[in-house]
Amino acid sequence: MAKGAVIILLVLSMALAAVSEAHVQHGPRRLSRGHRRAADPDAPTHLHFYFHDTVSGKSPSAVKVAAPANSTSQTFFGMVSVMDDPLTEGPEPGSAAVGRAQGMYISTDQVQPGFLQTMNLVLTSGPYNGSSLTVIGRNCILADLREMPVVGGTGAFRFARGYAEARTHRFNLKTGDAIVKYDVYVMH
Repeated sequence: MAKGAVIILLVLSMALAAVSEAHVQHGPRRLSRGHRRAADPDAPTHLHFYFHDTVSGKSPSAVKVAAPANSTSQTFFGMVSVMDDPLTEGPEPGSAAVGRAQGMYISTDQVQPGFLQTMNLVLTSGPYNGSSLTVIGRNCILADLREMPVVGGTGAFRFARGYAEARTHRFNLKTGDAIVKYDVYVMH
């Protein structure tokens, strides 16, 4: 009886492995919503948009929820801000909306202005409408180019991995408002 159970388990294991292998070989080539990726299934998807971080005015898109422990800190060390920032096709605030950046940034550097940024890029238009990407990483806001990893996603971006490049397009020293150009390269 034990020998028969071992054979049955072996056959079931082989069948399960065959089904898993078929899914691995063919599953990633199609997106969950039925959209085809680029002709080359190994090519990353490139997304380009502008991030509008508004901390001033009557309707800010980012708010400070914890002040720095030391109010004279040049790096705002310890500050925590929560954001729900619009993402647009162009740098003008009135350009076509493509989504929202929802998350937080925390000042974690005592030497230079640098944040731990964690956000969901929630896409609301185009072929990836309803999908999102999760980005988490170090954002040294004074650097010309910042790179943060894409660690996951939903919808068309399930199992996503890649990186986001951020470049400040415009920064207002008086208000603290910023417009940041994002290029996101993602495998999914």
